[in-house]
Amino acid sequence: MKMCSLNLTSFTLIIFIALFLWSSSFESCSARESKQYNNLRQREHRAPSMLRKNEKGDLHGRKLSRFVGYAYSRTPEETTMTSSATFNVLEYGAKGDGNTDDTKAFVAAWAAACKVEGSAMVVPSGSVFLVGPVSFSGPDCQPNIIFQLDGKIIAPTSSAAWRSGLLQWIEFSKLQGITVTGKGIVDGQGSVWWNDSPSYNQRDDSVSNELRGNMPSTKPTAMRFYGSSSVTVTGITIQNSQQTHLKFDDCNNVQVFDFTASSPGDSPNTDGIHLQNSQAVTISGSTLACGDDCVSIQAGCSNVYIHDVNCGPGHGISIGGLGKDNNKACVSNITVRDVTMHDTMTGVRIKTWQGGSGSVQQVMFSNIQVKDVKTPIVIDQYYCDGGSCQNETSAVQVSDINYIGIRGTYTQQPVHFACSDSLPCTGVSLTTIELEPMGYAQPPFCWEAFGELKTATVPPVTCLQTGAPSKAKVHTNSDSC
Repeated sequence: MKMCSLNLTSFTLIIFIALFLWSSSFESCSARESKQYNNLRQREHRAPSMLRKNEKGDLHGRKLSRFVGYAYSRTPEETTMTSSATFNVLEYGAKGDGNTDDTKAFVAAWAAACKVEGSAMVVPSGSVFLVGPVSFSGPDCQPNIIFQLDGKIIAPTSSAAWRSGLLQWIEFSKLQGITVTGKGIVDGQGSVWWNDSPSYNQRDDSVSNELRGNMPSTKPTAMRFYGSSSVTVTGITIQNSQQTHLKFDDCNNVQVFDFTASSPGDSPNTDGIHLQNSQAVTISGSTLACGDDCVSIQAGCSNVYIHDVNCGPGHGISIGGLGKDNNKACVSNITVRDVTMHDTMTGVRIKTWQGGSGSVQQVMFSNIQVKDVKTPIVIDQYYCDGGSCQNETSAVQVSDINYIGIRGTYTQQPVHFACSDSLPCTGVSLTTIELEPMGYAQPPFCWEAFGELKTATVPPVTCLQTGAPSKAKVHTNSDSC
């Protein structure tokens, strides 16, 4: 009987302990759930700020979605109104057969993509789209739109599509955060425009032969960006451009990489990349083969960085021509390095017209490898593109120009410095210049060029004058930058 009483007491004690532990666990769990609930309520209270509002500040009639595992779950409508939104041109009526005019379908797809921040307009692979002159324009478009080009776009070869002449074929205008990317091709079918040029070697091209002489005299740029910021072009190829392949005008913060420009070396005025009034531009990892400058840097450009580019055929990488028609031109802080050039007319060149004003300054050309280039190093302040030009005293001032590690072979002349009588070139420095002729060639030429030979050069550039010109020789540039 005593044993039974002891067992009953022990059993009661065990039950008491179990109830105590269960009660503590329940309170702890309740406290955690209460805390989680409060956090959930707080996040639900903040949730409206996560949704895109219209101008009236409402939520487009949408209700807040529930939270699942502390992650905000969008409604189906919200999912389509984000960066995952894609607008395929085929879904807007494009045929992609290379014959049907798909311009209206491209315009419709862009109009839809334009309304959605971070959206993608898709030009799919496996199709060829005939597209006439078109402008994908802001400024009312949402930012950070992607133009995903994986197919092929071709230009019309009928003169009727171009009316009396247009300055561009495909234009992106007044946009913020525009990206053109993919592995697609933009083909200007430029041979129908080139045939009127005496320098172009007409080939057996049935299209160009049939339409020869019917195209407007004004040739369009294949792809132009105007008045835009945070621009990226990568992966695509532009070939057979009517004139310039890729142009940036009045743009800021531009990135071009893994880009290809491809046109015959005798195709007239087909610059690879043309920069004008643009700042903070980087061009890298690209192949540029064309009939004019691989890269052309014009007035109003600053903070331009070009590296790891393959140039040729073409006319090399040029700053200018600047100052045409007595205009003022300002170019500064230009770096070109780690570039290979082959079969080009010049290597790295600065060219200005007589009569202009302004300046080119703070320029560095570094680690440039040249092969069979006519004249690798050029400053020409007497540039005259055809016709006859009169001598004028005013000039674009050229100063602080540095050449470092220019190596390879040339076919005509290694160095050509033709500077202004009234405003000589100053601060020209040469370091580790090693250029070998391919057969007979002319010696280096210098006129009114002042600077420094920081190392011995091959061949010797003894014509470069050391120091600075006398003050009596230099005319004041009253319209400097």
